[in-house]
Amino acid sequence: MANNFNIYSQKQRWKLLLFTAALVFVALSLWYTKSLVDKIGKEERSKVEIWAEAVKKRSALVQYTSRLFNKLQIGERNKVELYLEATKYLARPDITDVSFALNVLNDNTTVPVILTNEQGVITSYRNIEVPSGEEKDDYLRKELEDMTKQYDPIEIVYYGNSRVFLHYKDSRLFSELKTTFEDLQESFISELMLNAASSPLILLDSASRRVIEAGNVSEEILSDPDLLAAKLKEMNRQHQPLQVEINGRKAYVYYEDSFLLTQLTYYPLAQFGIIGLFIMIAYLLFSTARKAEQNQVWVGMSKETAHQLGTPLSSMIAWVELLREEEKNKQVADELMKDIERLQVVTDRFSKIGSQPALEEQDLIPLLSESVQYFKHRNGRNVVFFTAFPDHPVLLTLNRSLFEWVIENLVKNALDAMEGKGNIEMRVEDFGSKVHIEISDTGKGIPANRFKSIFQPGYTSKKRGWGLGLSLSRRIVKDYHNGKIYVLKSELGEGTTFRISLRRKN
Repeated sequence: MANNFNIYSQKQRWKLLLFTAALVFVALSLWYTKSLVDKIGKEERSKVEIWAEAVKKRSALVQYTSRLFNKLQIGERNKVELYLEATKYLARPDITDVSFALNVLNDNTTVPVILTNEQGVITSYRNIEVPSGEEKDDYLRKELEDMTKQYDPIEIVYYGNSRVFLHYKDSRLFSELKTTFEDLQESFISELMLNAASSPLILLDSASRRVIEAGNVSEEILSDPDLLAAKLKEMNRQHQPLQVEINGRKAYVYYEDSFLLTQLTYYPLAQFGIIGLFIMIAYLLFSTARKAEQNQVWVGMSKETAHQLGTPLSSMIAWVELLREEEKNKQVADELMKDIERLQVVTDRFSKIGSQPALEEQDLIPLLSESVQYFKHRNGRNVVFFTAFPDHPVLLTLNRSLFEWVIENLVKNALDAMEGKGNIEMRVEDFGSKVHIEISDTGKGIPANRFKSIFQPGYTSKKRGWGLGLSLSRRIVKDYHNGKIYVLKSELGEGTTFRISLRRKN
C-alpha cells in the first residue's frame, strides 16, 4: 500500500483520537460542573430551610410577645378602673378615711388620665407633661382628642346625679413598646427575606393563597395572578415548597435556584459553544489557507506539465510527417497522430488548470459516447461497456475538454479496480433541472469510511500513482461546473458507483 494511503489512514485515526479526547474532556468538565451545581443547590436549600426555621421561631416569639402586650394592656385598663373607683370613693360625703383612696390615686404614675365635666370642660388631669413653650389648655385639649380616639371615656355618676368623664390612653412606656413590637412584626419577615439567600422566595398563606412576603421576585409577577400562578408552578417544579407556621397559620415557602446557580448550570455549555466556534473559525481559516496553497501547487504543476509536454509533441508531429512520406508507414503514422492529438488534448487540459475555463452549451450524450468508444478500442474483449442514455439531447453548459477528463479519470479508476476485466456501465438520468451521470464497475469496491478520503490530493491505494485523478475531477466538477461528484454506493468485492450531479442554469 502506498505511503500516501497510510497518511490519510493515520489522519483519520488521529481525528478519531482527538475527537474522543475532546468528548472525554467535555464529559469530565460537565460532570465537575454538575457536582458544583449540586453542592451549591444543597447549600441554597439549606439556607432556605434555616430561613424557614427562623420564621417559625420568630413567629412563636411574636405570638408570645403579643400575649404579653395584651396582658399589659389589660393591666393598664385595670389601673384606670381602680383610679376611677378611688375617685368615686373620694366623692362620697360619708367617707372620712381617704388615705387608701389617695394612695391609689398616687400610685398611678404611668397612665395619662383627664377628667371632664358634663360640659366637656377639663377639671383635672394626671401623668401628662405639658412641654415648655406649649399653651397648657391647647395641649390638654389635643391630648383629650387623642384619648377619645383611642378609648371611649368612662362615665362617673356622683351623688346628686352629677356626672364627670374619665378619659385615658396607653402609657408612654406601653405605647413605645407597642410601636416597637408592631414595627418588629411588620419588618421581621422582610428582613429575613432579604437576608435569607439570593434565591427568589415567595411566602404564601396556605388558606387564602395570599402572598405574605416575597424576595428577589419582580412586582409585576406578584401583582398579576396569572404570572404569579405560573411562577409558583415553575418554583414547585424545581423544588418542593417548605412548610412553616406563621401566627398559628400554615404557610409555604416557594423558592427556585438563584441566578448565579442558573448561570453556573449553563455556563459550561456556553463556554464549550464559544470554544467550538473559535475552533471552527480557526479550522476554516487554516483550511482555506491550506487549500489556497494547494491550489497554487496545482496551478504551478499543471502549467509546468503543459509546458514540458509541448516541446516533445512538436517534435513528434514532425516525425509523424516524415513517416507518412513512405506508404508502408502511413497507417502507423495515422495511429501515432491520434495518440499525439490525444496528448495535445491532455496538454490543453493542464494549461486550463488555474484559470476560469470557457463554458459552452454541449450535448452530453455524444461526449460520453465518444469516451466509451475510445476506451472500447483500447481494452479489448475483457471489458464490456454498457450504456443507458436518454433518446433526446441532454444540453449542459460545459467545458468539453475538462469534462472529458473527468469521465476518463472515472473510467480509468474503474478499469484499475477491475484489473482490466469486468463490466462498466454508464447511465444518464435527466430530471429537467438537474442531470445525474453514473459510472459503475464490477471491481473490488471501496470501504465506506473512505468515500470522502479518495477525493483528497495524494490519496491512492495503488502501488504506483500520484493520487491526483479524483482530486482533479472533483475540482473540475465542483469549482468549474458548480456540480457534485461522490461515491453513490460501493460494496467490497462487488463494485462501485460514482455519481456526477450537474444543475442546469435557468
